[in-house]
Amino acid sequence: MSISLTRTFLVCASLLGSASAWSQPITTTPQAGSSAPAAKAAPASAGKAAANPAAAVLKEVRSVEGITEYTLPNGLQVLLAPDDSKPSTTVNLTLKVGSRHENYGETGMAHLLEHLLFKGSKRHPMAWAEFSKRGLRSNGSTWLDRTNYFASFAASDANLDWYLDWLADAMVNSFIARKDLDTEMTVVRNEMEMGENNPGRMLFEKTLSAMYTWHNYGKSTIGARTDVEQVDIARLQAFYRTWYRPDNATLIVSGKFNPQLVQRLVARHFAPLKRPAHPMPPLYTLDPVQDGERELTMRRAGGAPALIAAYHTVPGAHPDQAAAELLALVMGEAPAGRLHRQLTEKQLAASTWSWTPALHDPGFISFGADLAPGQDVAAARQALLRALESVRSEPITAAEMERARTRWLKNWDQTYADPEQVGVALSETVSLGDWRMFFLLRDRVRDLKLDALQRFAQERLVQANRTLGVFVPVDKPVRAPAPATVDVAEQMRSFKPQAGVGQAEAFNSTPEVIDSRTIKGRIGPSGGLQFALLPKSTRGSVVRATLQLRLGDEQSLKGMVSTADLLAALLDKGSAGLTRQQVQDRLDELRAELTFGHRQGLLVVRMQARRDTLPGLLDLVGQLLRQPRLDPAVLDELKRQAITGLEQARKEPEAIVANALERHGNPYPRGDVRHGRTFDEVAQDLKAVSVEDVKDFHARLVGAGQAQFSAVGDFDVQAVRAALEKSLGGWSTAAVPARVPQPLWAGAPTRLVFATPDKQNATLLVRQPMALNDRDADYPALVLANYLLGQGGNSRLWVRIREKGGLSYDVRSGIQWNPHEQASVWQASAIFAPSNREAVEKAFREEVDRALKDGFTDKELAEGKSGLLNFRRLSLAQDDALSAMLASQLDLGRSMDHTARLFSAVQALTKEQVLAALRRHLKPETFVTAVGGDFK
Repeated sequence: MSISLTRTFLVCASLLGSASAWSQPITTTPQAGSSAPAAKAAPASAGKAAANPAAAVLKEVRSVEGITEYTLPNGLQVLLAPDDSKPSTTVNLTLKVGSRHENYGETGMAHLLEHLLFKGSKRHPMAWAEFSKRGLRSNGSTWLDRTNYFASFAASDANLDWYLDWLADAMVNSFIARKDLDTEMTVVRNEMEMGENNPGRMLFEKTLSAMYTWHNYGKSTIGARTDVEQVDIARLQAFYRTWYRPDNATLIVSGKFNPQLVQRLVARHFAPLKRPAHPMPPLYTLDPVQDGERELTMRRAGGAPALIAAYHTVPGAHPDQAAAELLALVMGEAPAGRLHRQLTEKQLAASTWSWTPALHDPGFISFGADLAPGQDVAAARQALLRALESVRSEPITAAEMERARTRWLKNWDQTYADPEQVGVALSETVSLGDWRMFFLLRDRVRDLKLDALQRFAQERLVQANRTLGVFVPVDKPVRAPAPATVDVAEQMRSFKPQAGVGQAEAFNSTPEVIDSRTIKGRIGPSGGLQFALLPKSTRGSVVRATLQLRLGDEQSLKGMVSTADLLAALLDKGSAGLTRQQVQDRLDELRAELTFGHRQGLLVVRMQARRDTLPGLLDLVGQLLRQPRLDPAVLDELKRQAITGLEQARKEPEAIVANALERHGNPYPRGDVRHGRTFDEVAQDLKAVSVEDVKDFHARLVGAGQAQFSAVGDFDVQAVRAALEKSLGGWSTAAVPARVPQPLWAGAPTRLVFATPDKQNATLLVRQPMALNDRDADYPALVLANYLLGQGGNSRLWVRIREKGGLSYDVRSGIQWNPHEQASVWQASAIFAPSNREAVEKAFREEVDRALKDGFTDKELAEGKSGLLNFRRLSLAQDDALSAMLASQLDLGRSMDHTARLFSAVQALTKEQVLAALRRHLKPETFVTAVGGDFK
C-alpha cells in the first residue's frame, strides 16, 4: 500500500515485486486458515457465461485509440485496453476518492481505508495470501483525488476471474473491522515515520501546507498522526460506504486478455453490485487567489540544505495544464533547464528539479534546488527566484519550448506503449473527470503555441503567487488569475481521437520459448563482444537492450571505485563531437532512453528505443563509450552531487546499518575494490578524483574485449548486428580484463547498535554468509525456503511482524546469490518505530527458530511453490529484466535452461527437503545484526 506521488522524496511506496526504486516484494497476508471459495477458482466457460443474463448489461460507450469504454447500469465505468505484446495482464480499479474528500478529523482516512481493504471481505478473507499463491504483483495507492487497487500477473483466465471477484467483493463487502484497524493503524504510523525520516519529503509537505489555506491539497495524504492514531471505526466505515460504490469507480484492464471473456466476467462480478440510493456529497471548496508571497523554514537534524518554490496553477483538465507541463521542463530539466544552467552549473546548488501534477482542482507547479553542504542558501534562493520570475524580461524561446515538447511527447509515448503503465496512468485522468484527458493533454501539448506558454508563465510565476517567502506589502500587487472549475464535457467537445493502435504478437515467455527464439553470436575479429537477440513485436515497436563491459582486474582496479563510478556518470554527458545538450537532444529525437552504471568491475549500459531507432542509439552509444567528452566542469558537478547524497545518507539509519555490515569483518585493505569503505573514505575518494584520472582509467581499461549485448523487443536483427559491428567491433584494450574474485568472508557474530537522533523510523538488518552458489544442489530448496520464511506474501516474518503484530511497514529476507564462488549472503531487514525494537527482534528470532525447528506445512509448501514460480514467470514477461538476464547469461555461459531447471526442481521439492536445506545453511548463531534508530 502506498501514498502515490511522483518525486522520489515524496513517495512512501511498497510496490509488490516491482523493479522500481522499491524493487523488493513488500506483500501483505491476512491470518491463515481460510481461502477463497473453490467455485471462484476458474472462469466460467464461454457457453455458461453467455447464458448468464448479466452478460448483456455491459453497454459500449466509445472507443478511443485502442481503449474501449463500457458502463454497467449501476454506474461502474469499464475501460479495456487489450495488448498481446507480452503475456501479462494489469487490472486497476480506481475509486474517485482521496485525501481531498476527507473532513475535519479524518485526515489519512482514505489511505488507512486502502490498507484495510486488503484485510479481507466476505468471499475473500485472506486476500494477500491468495495474491502470493497466485503470483500476483498487487498493491494499492492513495493520493489527493483517487485511490486505486491494481495487480499485474502472467496472463491467466483463472487469476483474472479471481482478481475481478476480489475487487467486486472488496468494493462493497470488506470487513473494515476494529481488530484489523488496531494492527494496521500502527503499520500506517510506521509508514508515516518512514516518511518523516526524509527531510525533502517533509519540506515539500510543509510547503504545500503553507500554500493552501482551505483546500485539502494542503494536507498530507498520509494524514495527521493524531487522526491516524485516534480514527473512529464507525466514521471509517461510514467513509467507506459513502465513497466505495460502483458509480464512483472505474475498472481498467490492460495487457493480454480476451475482451469478450473480460466483458462476461465483469458483468458477472460487478453487475450485481447495487448503486446506493444516497448521492455522494458534493465538494466545492477552492482557495482564494494568493495575495502575497509566503515563506517557511524547517529545521531538523540530517540531510543537506534545500529550497522549494511552488505556485498555484489550474485544474488538470484546463487547457493551460499543457503549458504547465512544458514550463516545468523548460525550467527544471537537466542540463538545458534554466535552473540547472543558473544554479547547478554555477555551483550554487548540487541539483535542481521541477514537478506539476494534473489534479482535479486548481493545482500547483513546483521547483526545487538541493544544495551541497557549505553552499550559500541565500545565494541559491536569490538565483532560484530570479530564474523563475524573470520570464517577463527573459521570454521563453522557441528552442526551449520545442526541446521540452519533444521530451514530454517521448515520455508519453513510452507510457502508452507499456500496457502495465497505461493501465495505471489512466487512474490519474479518471480522477480529473474524463479518462480521455490522457489523450487530450497529449494533443494540447503537441499543439501548444509559444505565446500561450509565455502568457501562462507570466501569469503564474509572479511574486504574489509564490510560496517561499513572507508577506511583503506592495503598491500594485501582481496576482495570478482567480481559481475556477472547468467544464470537462465542454473541453472534450473538440477532441478528436487519433487512429487506433495495432496489436503486437502474443508471446509466451517460457524459458523454452525464450531459448528457441534467442539468436546468439559474437562480434569483432576476436569475438570478444557476445550478443543475444530476442526479436518479437511489441506495442509501440519498443525494444529494451543491455550492454555490459568488463573493466580491468583485481590489480588495475585498486583505488579506482570512485573513478569508475564517476566515469559511468560522465559517459552520457557528451562525446568528442557532441555536447551534453546535443546528446540529450539526440536521445529525444530517437525517442530513446540511455543509462550508464558501474558495479563490481562491470560497466553496464541500459537502453530503450524503437525498432527504427535502435541502430541510431547504438551508434550514439559507441561514440559516447569510445570518445567521451569528460568535461572537468561536469565532473565537478557530479562530485558535488555525489557528496551531497553521501552527506544525506550518513544520517539515515538504513544507510548506517548497511554500511556497518558491509565493513564488519571485511578482510580487504583500503584501495581493494572489495574493501568496505566508511562514509569518510568514500568522500575522500570522490574529492580526490581528477579529470586526468578519469581519462587515464578510460584509456587503459574501457573496451569491448569482454562484453555482452542483449536486446529484447521489436528490432531488425541484421540492422542491429551491423550497428554493433560498426560502433563496438574491434574495440578493446591492451589490458585483459578479468572478474575480481568474491570468496566467502564473514565477520564474527555480533549485535551492533547505532544511535540516529531525530529519526522517527528505525532499521534492523541481519546478515549471514553462506558457503554455496546458485549451482549448488541445495539452491532450489533454499530459494523456496527463503520465500516461505521472509519473501512471499504469506511468509512467516511478514505474517508475524507485519500482519499480526502491526510492528513494521516492511519486513523481508533474501539471498544474494554468487554465481561463481561458494559465497552467497542471506540477509533480512525490517523497519519499525524505535519503541518497538525489542518486540521486532523477539518476533524475528522466534520465527527463524520456529522455521528451523518445525519446518513448513503442506499448505505453506504448495502455496509457496505456486507463488514463487508465478513471480518468476512474471519476471520473464518484463522485457527490461529479461534483457539484463540474457546479458548476464552470456557472461556466465548459461542459457534459459538454468531457469527451467530451477522451475522443475522447485515443483518437485518436498517439505522435508526444504527443511533439511534450511537447517544445513541458516545458522542463527553466526548472524551479524545491526540496528539503527533514535532509541531514547
